[in-house]
Amino acid sequence: MNNPFSQLGIRHDIVNAISELGFENPTPIQEQSIPVLLTGSNDFVGLAQTGTGKTAAFGLPLLELLDFEENYPQALVLCPTRELCLQITNDLKNYSKNMSNVHVVAVYGGASISDQLRQIKRGVQIVVATPGRMLDIINRKAIDFSQVQYVVLDEADEMLNMGFQEDIDNILSTTPEDKKTWLFSATMPSEVRRISKKYMTDPFELTMGEKNTGNANIEHEYYIVRARDKYAAFKRIVDFNPEIFGIVFCRTKIETQEIAEALIKDGYNADSLHGDLSQQQRDKVMKRYRERSLQLLIATDVAARGIDVNDVTHVINYSLPDEIENYTHRSGRTARAGKTGVSISIINSKEIGKIRQIERVIGKKFIKAEIPTGFDVCEKQLFGLIHKVHNVEVNEQQIEQYLPRIMDEFADLSKEDIIKRFASIEFNSFLEYYKNAPDLNVAEDPRGAREGERFPRTGTRADFTRLFINLGSVDGFGRGDLLGYFCNQTGLVGRTIGKIDVKGVYSFVEVPNADVDQAFNAFKSAEFKGRQVRIEISADGGNESRGGWSNKKREGGNGGGNRREGGNRSNERNGSGFRDFSGKRREDRGERRKRY
Repeated sequence: MNNPFSQLGIRHDIVNAISELGFENPTPIQEQSIPVLLTGSNDFVGLAQTGTGKTAAFGLPLLELLDFEENYPQALVLCPTRELCLQITNDLKNYSKNMSNVHVVAVYGGASISDQLRQIKRGVQIVVATPGRMLDIINRKAIDFSQVQYVVLDEADEMLNMGFQEDIDNILSTTPEDKKTWLFSATMPSEVRRISKKYMTDPFELTMGEKNTGNANIEHEYYIVRARDKYAAFKRIVDFNPEIFGIVFCRTKIETQEIAEALIKDGYNADSLHGDLSQQQRDKVMKRYRERSLQLLIATDVAARGIDVNDVTHVINYSLPDEIENYTHRSGRTARAGKTGVSISIINSKEIGKIRQIERVIGKKFIKAEIPTGFDVCEKQLFGLIHKVHNVEVNEQQIEQYLPRIMDEFADLSKEDIIKRFASIEFNSFLEYYKNAPDLNVAEDPRGAREGERFPRTGTRADFTRLFINLGSVDGFGRGDLLGYFCNQTGLVGRTIGKIDVKGVYSFVEVPNADVDQAFNAFKSAEFKGRQVRIEISADGGNESRGGWSNKKREGGNGGGNRREGGNRSNERNGSGFRDFSGKRREDRGERRKRY
């Protein structure tokens, strides 16, 4: 049976390649745009949400139209972020794997410019680039765009939001007047409209759905809570969705880091993505997220632009964005390629007006949802576990040798007893954690609710001892990384650790006074990459001293501190990459956690 892409005018060697990638039927934007772009005679404006297949919509026509016998730049694709640049480049290479002499070069910041220059010098037909690095290469006179036939502006609205207007103008000024410009965007703000008027002549316009509307496959929900309950409500929503694989959006870098650290301490597989991370740290976080070893990615709007990860189930707006159009970009990270997804907003009652504004812009009604009760969460987790057990793949060959011993162990138990005990392994911890859990829903504006309250933390500064450790950012540690390393080394529970300050070649970690001896014992013979790891008490035991740190050994007792009550929650993970619960948890309500 012929692949429907053949009927759009795509030749067989390309169709065969995309068929192997799982392309069975064109998406609406592909079906409508490919025949127009294949003529090569029109400027083009395509409006469609992220995740609808825009890369193939312009990538397949480019592969049909260019002359790959020639090794000079014939097409330039500009996009806002490194991640999107790499994604487009890899997609074009995959589409053209059955073709010969196709050269695509990715040009972006954060990587070796000399390597990119060498690739360009060897010959290239398609350049995929972020504006900043592309302009750098142009200023070095290392590339000639005088014969470029097609320029693609992908995610044009995001590029303008990130301040690339002037860079785009300078880059396009080096290209021929008679080139064809193809512009793709999720929204059509006035700035994008100005670009289309400036660089295009009577463009063919294609809008999938109404302008600036949201993806029809996304369900939009909002929860109203008090400011002091926001974090507890957020965790309850996450626990109510056991298989969640989501992106959590915050307004600031500080909020992003705080929430990620709080989640890590509470045993969730989470990490942050924000502008203060180095490119190496950013790559490390994204690698873990794409491999699904992270359950939740906590990100700012700028840091998350261009992220293209499949099968994101939920987008959670921990804070609503400042610009309504950013909500469209956020929610578009889920329900990609025709799949469904959920966009959740956690708000206070004063933000209802913002929800109504977003509804008018995206053309979809939000559902007012209720924060689940403790009983609801326990029930959902229990049956999530049962469903996982029912569908687990059994390795018959490997487990067969252990079956006799397993059967002996269960010999005195009935089938019903085994099921009840097995289910209780995790269910008991949820029952304990959510015992007497309060109702967190708010029906009206609560008097006295204040914006900006942070996460509660038990214990005062006097309950903690500040330790120096000779590991820092040069060793590849962020705060979350160091927390995990420290807990694995010492056996301490993440949520009992206090403030963590990561410096260049050293760091400071606050531990409960009662656990200082345990920490010292754990690091007596510890090594990291062949180097001895040492910890010492900071000079004043609580604040970084300008004169350095104390070399005194820890002496005697437990420092007069009190061990935190309430049990432990394990940071161990199960085979699926999500968290296991082996101890008591609590909501952390009422008391204020120190800001980090």
